[in-house]
Amino acid sequence: MSPEHALYWLWGVWYASWLLSLFWAGRPSVRLNIQSHAQYQFATLLGLVLLFGPPFAHRSPYQLWSVSDETGWALFALTALTFAFCWWARLTMGKLWSGYVARNADHRIVDTGPFAIVRHPIYTGIIFAAFLMAIDLGTAPALAGAACFALAFWLKARIEERFLMKELGPEPYAAYRRRVPMLVPFGPKTA
Repeated sequence: MSPEHALYWLWGVWYASWLLSLFWAGRPSVRLNIQSHAQYQFATLLGLVLLFGPPFAHRSPYQLWSVSDETGWALFALTALTFAFCWWARLTMGKLWSGYVARNADHRIVDTGPFAIVRHPIYTGIIFAAFLMAIDLGTAPALAGAACFALAFWLKARIEERFLMKELGPEPYAAYRRRVPMLVPFGPKTA
């Protein structure tokens, strides 16, 4: 199996496990309406199409570079670490996690584990994994797809932060924002 194929399998296994985790997610008590999700969901869908298909996009003239097998396996290992980071965050949140921007019963600010590194560690992990995949593929569409993922999860993080400030109180969440960067470890604190 090539590193590229292994990366596709890794993404598939991670996504399947993520879908299964919906069965032990908390029940939202307050949820944003579906229209609030439209922008970032469109950007996510566009990112998926550009990053994972169509197959002709992975050939010249779209090919910008190619990576060696050694580099490909290193990218695979880094991607596995980013998905582990996502799962660490998911397990840290427990029943407070929801697949949508929502507030669950007994919701509180989680600021331990990966949430002490970035405010949205799951989004950070997905963005990094998308760029690692794009580097492995080395195509212009894949890079554009990773950029769409970054835009999508930045948009979702901003929507989520406005929602949580309203639902949990502006001062507690503002204090968390002053301490911890949004998406990039050691990056700017507010965004």
